[in-house]
Amino acid sequence: MTDPASVLTPHVQAAMAAAFGPEWREADPVIRPANKKQTSADLQVNAAMAAAKKVGRPPREVAAAIVEHLDAAELVASAEIAGPGFLNITLQDDWVAASATDLLRSDRLVPLPDADERQRVVVDYSSPNAAKEMHVGHLRTTVVGDALARTFEGIGHEVIRQNHLGDWGTPFGMLAEHLLEVGEDSDEAHLLETDPNTFYRNARATFTATEKSSDPDSFAARARRRVALLQGGDAESLRLWHGIIELTKGYLRRVYDELDITLADDDIAGESMYNDELPGICDALQEKGIAVISEGALCVFLDGYTGREGKPIPLIVRKSDGGYGYATTDIATLRHSSLELKADRALYVVGAPQNLHFRMCWETTDKAGWVKGTVPTHVQIGNMLGADGKLLRTRSGDLVTLQSVVDSALERAATVVAESRPDLDEETRATISHQVGIGALKYADLSISHDSEYTFDLDRMLSLTGNTGPYLQYATARIRSILRRADAVVTEGPITLTEPAERALALRLLDYGTVVTSVGESLEPHRLCAYLFDVAQTFTTFYEHCPVLKAEDAAVKDSRLALCALTLRTLVEGLSLLGIQSPDQM
Repeated sequence: MTDPASVLTPHVQAAMAAAFGPEWREADPVIRPANKKQTSADLQVNAAMAAAKKVGRPPREVAAAIVEHLDAAELVASAEIAGPGFLNITLQDDWVAASATDLLRSDRLVPLPDADERQRVVVDYSSPNAAKEMHVGHLRTTVVGDALARTFEGIGHEVIRQNHLGDWGTPFGMLAEHLLEVGEDSDEAHLLETDPNTFYRNARATFTATEKSSDPDSFAARARRRVALLQGGDAESLRLWHGIIELTKGYLRRVYDELDITLADDDIAGESMYNDELPGICDALQEKGIAVISEGALCVFLDGYTGREGKPIPLIVRKSDGGYGYATTDIATLRHSSLELKADRALYVVGAPQNLHFRMCWETTDKAGWVKGTVPTHVQIGNMLGADGKLLRTRSGDLVTLQSVVDSALERAATVVAESRPDLDEETRATISHQVGIGALKYADLSISHDSEYTFDLDRMLSLTGNTGPYLQYATARIRSILRRADAVVTEGPITLTEPAERALALRLLDYGTVVTSVGESLEPHRLCAYLFDVAQTFTTFYEHCPVLKAEDAAVKDSRLALCALTLRTLVEGLSLLGIQSPDQM
């Protein structure tokens, strides 16, 4: 790592070991950026505060001993004791400049982890239902999941994407019969690819209209029989099911392509994938004494999970009618990720209300002995709200479709770009509008904690000021413009530091690798957003105080162009990890 805290850490540990004994060599020195409102130093070391009680000396004495034994002259310009025992560290300008130059010339901004630290990570996200249009709730699970998958790959881990498609169960009897009724090559059949909600609603309406009919050949009766045939492996029923799934895949490809989401057909690991395993899972749970029959259903009762009046909450793994629910397939999913895929981590990017369900499923899976070294984690997703502070719904009460949200963002972005860049041709404006609209939509999701709710506000999302996607995209376009206007672009350094604003920018750029790595650990993309926003703001200050193209001499100009290039590379790569494109111009 090139970030100052990581580089300073072993030096402080060595000083503590020299001062207090070898057992302190592995101590956490608790190093963080200094509070610029209180000091001009770069870093604050809190080691003395934490060690004082164990050492049996006042914190300031402990801090003084650390300073006395600190051997880091090439890195540290000064180390001052402040307050009750903090150490304020100012770094050597030459070290900052050299480290920024090395980072610029490096093949990777994020160092690869050691071989024994590389992980296999399953990221389960998006998870729509087949033959139904994605709604606004799917936007956040899709965008956050994709950002995490990209980030893990950026760090150097192996990522297995999984799209747990709802593609099995009772509704498919109804859908298959409707497909036969309207004709597999009819215009309505193709709604499964272009407007699946309409196809589903039409099938549901026909089912409801005939649901109470005593006619054995009514639509509802045929749909129920079709379910049994499908679950029994009937060839014709499976053929119809495959047809519905293929049309659904076409719809998903179009949505993911428009949103620049990296999920592909091969990543679909739907409920149907585990169907043949479910009877065996239920039998094994019952044989192990983990599941018992309760009111006709096979249930798991776990310690610590109680509802009203202290009654235990059942995890139903087989319904009283013999069918299986989400719990059974989710147990199968974790078992597969652990025993078959050998995953180190399994992330489930799903709405926050599912947390209890997941915890019970995972505890059951672990209790059965089917979790071997895999750590499952629920990446909880909060809701997108309307201006009224409630779930974003249509006037009829339905959740707003994902496509309508995307269309609104693209339409507004096209208006903004048309007004700001009338000089561009229509094709170029269309490209930029799409990049800006999708970038604004994604960044609004990613810039806040994924488990928080946020209000859908297109004006704020598309603003060129503040912590927004377009603001960061504009920063990259601005730097590209600077580099294009340079007479002779020299972007390999060396970087030299002659002004405070140069130093501040170089120092902040050194933190990129650690920030990205920390996102992989915390699963919080908003931390990368906050960092990129800070970099963009720091660059603006640098550009205002340090002439680049009109620098006083050639060496200074080349150094500042190199700083511009490193900033651009950092912003573009960081936005790419978030799934956001960087327009060449805006």
